[in-house]
Amino acid sequence: MTCINCPMGCQLDVEKLADGTLKVTGNACLRGETYAKQEVTAPVRMVTGLVRVKGTKRPLCVKTKVAIPKGKIPDVLAALAATEVEAPVALGDTVIADACGTGIPVVATAPFAK
Repeated sequence: MTCINCPMGCQLDVEKLADGTLKVTGNACLRGETYAKQEVTAPVRMVTGLVRVKGTKRPLCVKTKVAIPKGKIPDVLAALAATEVEAPVALGDTVIADACGTGIPVVATAPFAK
């Protein structure tokens, strides 16, 4: 896999050892090792998207506050598509308190005035 933590783009190899631990090679730094282990065991991603704002055609930009399990992405995107908020919205306001059972909120990434 290619590490995405910095511009170096190290080519990583991950091997599961007999004792169940993971051995990562090809990384130039510890961040690459951490990324590879996370990606193999429980991949996560930030999700960004848009939600409707009542009374306007202009959408509100939102994102998950932290990365969510990769398998939850379709559910979170469906929840965003079904969400409509009322203006005004401040930067960082919670739009969805718990993104599909992850315990992670979805927040506004920009203010939205009436």
